[in-house]
Amino acid sequence: MTLSPLNASIAALRAAATDAGAAAGPEAGAGDADFASLLKGALDRVDARQQQASRMARAFELGEEGADLPDVMIAMQQSRLSFQSALQVRNKLVAAYQDILNMPL
Repeated sequence: MTLSPLNASIAALRAAATDAGAAAGPEAGAGDADFASLLKGALDRVDARQQQASRMARAFELGEEGADLPDVMIAMQQSRLSFQSALQVRNKLVAAYQDILNMPL
């Protein structure tokens, strides 16, 4: 096994983690964008990543040409990372909402 596919896999996972972190954090230059549109955009990116991973997995299962197992596994991990980061953002939002509700007047 050569290191080049392994390095490519690691780079792809790092890029997915960076994308997931960027989706959760504030975007630079988005001065007039509201929170709802930023959140919707982040969720749309997570959904697109999941659909792409599902398409790649299905192509691999059907034995289609060009569907390699390493590419499928990378796409699945990127999808999982994106979903996990979105889930953590959701959990933080729910916790913040509950904190606000429990504030004394």
